[in-house]
Amino acid sequence: MSSTVIQVDRLSKHYRLGQIGGKRLVDDVSRWWAKLRGQEDPLSKVGQAALGGRGKREESREGKNLTSSLSPLRSSGEAPLSPLSPLRSSTSETLWALRDVSFEVKQGEVLGIIGRNGAGKSTLLKILSRVTAPTSGEVRVKGRIASLLEVGTGFHPELTGRENIFLNGAILGMTKAEIRSKFDEIVAFSEVEQFIDTPVKRYSSGMTVRLAFAVAAHLEPEILIVDEVLAVGDAAFQKKCLGKMKDVAGAGRTVLFVSHNMAAITTLCTRTLVIHRGTLRLDADSAVAVRDYLGLSGPSRAEVRWNDNEEAPGDELLRLRAIRVLDHDGYASVYHQSSSPIRVQFEFDLHQVEPALHIGFDLLSADGVKVLRSFHNDRLSEAASSMRLGRNVINCELPPNFLNAGTYLVSPTIGIHMVRWIVSVESIVQFDVEFTHGESKFVNNPERRKHGVIAPVLIWNSSAD
Repeated sequence: MSSTVIQVDRLSKHYRLGQIGGKRLVDDVSRWWAKLRGQEDPLSKVGQAALGGRGKREESREGKNLTSSLSPLRSSGEAPLSPLSPLRSSTSETLWALRDVSFEVKQGEVLGIIGRNGAGKSTLLKILSRVTAPTSGEVRVKGRIASLLEVGTGFHPELTGRENIFLNGAILGMTKAEIRSKFDEIVAFSEVEQFIDTPVKRYSSGMTVRLAFAVAAHLEPEILIVDEVLAVGDAAFQKKCLGKMKDVAGAGRTVLFVSHNMAAITTLCTRTLVIHRGTLRLDADSAVAVRDYLGLSGPSRAEVRWNDNEEAPGDELLRLRAIRVLDHDGYASVYHQSSSPIRVQFEFDLHQVEPALHIGFDLLSADGVKVLRSFHNDRLSEAASSMRLGRNVINCELPPNFLNAGTYLVSPTIGIHMVRWIVSVESIVQFDVEFTHGESKFVNNPERRKHGVIAPVLIWNSSAD
């Protein structure tokens, strides 16, 4: 069995919101001295210290190691978290980015890490990369780590690409001789030969991430950590990077890969962690983890409504009030036949007129593959021209004889074209499709579906016609 190269034991990290330190050095020193002696924070607000003390006493009664100034939520007497509440203490000043996370990674393993934005993925990688320290818990790492966490990390904008290769390589632990021996490979992989002697401040974000990944990938580390930065590159470069990570893993090295691209996760990673609100929700096979992340393990929802204006996704221009999937009779349903039309309906409040407004959605398959993206103004229609201030309802119809059997997810994407996103919510409604169209639909096919992501009925003609 392969040896363990990363061992994470009850890792936790919390941040104090809106405040970096005390107003005076003496305040920070007094807080540090009180924490060292196991006493209450001398500068805490009234009631805050009492809560912390009660949590510690309860945690002590349960026989747990007192490594955190706050007790776990399960022992502090707090109410359970609501589905949309942040993982904060009741003082509203502390945010737990990670809470009691434990796992192991074997040598040569490709581990995926997925979760929604703000779940704690990047915090975990920063702790593993020793960029930041944990509040409590332990991390044991065996081997040299190369990390690619943010575009341009370790790059100096005033230095050229050539100079930054040597600088970034040194930061990552490469010797000058190693960098020189691999310099030509790094430049060739990054595809920025023409600009290698140009200051990095003049690079685009895509060029910067190309060079940064090339340096990290050619370091030949025992452990390679890659965050979502590959999303900056174009499709061809992303494919090239995934191939390089496969080569790194094939050479017996370990890869930790964070991505929102579920197809890349299932293709590259044999095992995946699902991080949810700072906790480790699931550690499983990648296919199982992706299904859990996309919400397939929970109850299907064909309709989501927001009655509270503050909770409704959007801003001062538009508020999304509901999104639903309707059958051919106009009822919200999670079960549909492929031979019937399926409608995706948006209900929203429009507060300002914006000609560049785009209202649409991504349709994803069960394994996270994006089947299509559609916007209301892809084709001039009544829906594109009749929107008015106030409440609006618009529909997009998926034609019959088009979708294959399976489970599909809808992610609303609303924004101002080439300016900003207003609403971008992942996999908020889902529905199932039974394959019922086409004369050859079940011939020699016990799975009751056609091969491929979609199953349109195409027109075939004889060449003699």
